[in-house]
Amino acid sequence: MSKQLIHQYYNNLDRAIQFGKTINETSIRNHFWVLLNEYAKKQNYEVITEATCLGTKGKKVRPDGIVRNLFGLDIGLWESKDEKTNIDDEISLKIKTGYPLTNILFEDSATVILYQRGEETMRIPMRDADKLHTLITAFISFKNETVYKFETALENFKADIPKIVEALRLQIESTGVTNPSFIQSRDTFLELCKAEINPEITLADVREMMIQHILTSDIFNRIFNDPDFHRHNTIARELEKLIEALFNYSERRNLLVNIEHYYTAISAAAAEVVDHHEKQKFLKVLYENFYKVYNPKAADRLGVVYTPNEIVQFMVESTDYLLHKHFGKTLADKNVDILDPATGTGFFRWAMDRIDTNELIAFVSHNYFIDSRTFDVFNDYPLQKP
Repeated sequence: MSKQLIHQYYNNLDRAIQFGKTINETSIRNHFWVLLNEYAKKQNYEVITEATCLGTKGKKVRPDGIVRNLFGLDIGLWESKDEKTNIDDEISLKIKTGYPLTNILFEDSATVILYQRGEETMRIPMRDADKLHTLITAFISFKNETVYKFETALENFKADIPKIVEALRLQIESTGVTNPSFIQSRDTFLELCKAEINPEITLADVREMMIQHILTSDIFNRIFNDPDFHRHNTIARELEKLIEALFNYSERRNLLVNIEHYYTAISAAAAEVVDHHEKQKFLKVLYENFYKVYNPKAADRLGVVYTPNEIVQFMVESTDYLLHKHFGKTLADKNVDILDPATGTGFFRWAMDRIDTNELIAFVSHNYFIDSRTFDVFNDYPLQKP
């Protein structure tokens, strides 16, 4: 199958050159992207074009493509040139610019060069199908230390988390019988949740919310480098107070010491995700994977933690459209207040970055947990619905 992909690339490249009468980079590089992306998909990766990553000079660089995994972590970079330029001169220029050589593939439709861990490891003619297959496989299969530790930590997390969850449930239930201070805080929090989230919430739901918060608060804090991240949200702030009534900081850390390596791996991986939009995607996928391990049954009942990206974008665009249709205004106009029911990490705010304005008035955080299914789709919105 891989050899068929390579020969298909050769055919497409020849056809593009024959009809276009040019070997200009912009005219032919897309065909190599197609080939590279087919290899990437086999590992559940994707080659993202025109994305940025942190360079060696402390500034962002923008290669022609970045191979990323499901969590948005960079597996490797791809830089395309054409035969009109000297590929070695171009590589030297990119190195001076700050392109990292951890795992990067350079090609000019005639020659393919692979750098890994700072050294050139392979240089082959593009038309050698066997060697091209070997080089691309080595490129796609490469894992830097951060990615390796992160994936290992995820596997360890799956083994450790059931024991931690069970210990937490036992402690919460026991304290809920013997500790008057905790009982009062718990009941107060329950009434708050009924008023702010759902009147059908039970003590069992509160217990699961506590466990979820205990196990994931560090994830938010480390990804966004904000130790007070959850204190900006009313429900989360009150939930934190309830947990403080359950046990002190030292007891909390001792309970979680078995999965400390997991948080450390998250911190290292998140540090490599420099774009705020990508951090949102990283957190979303990470959180969904956490829920699958932690409590998949409750995930269906309590709601999806993150509204899917496509739904978020649709909601923002449809609101903007209907606002203009019925009121002659846009989300960017003055005196248009925006109440976002899901401002936890700013996922809806991310979707509104397309609005070029300084006039957005306010995003008011109201709910901590939300189910995207509670939103109705606007029937008269003309764009294709997700």
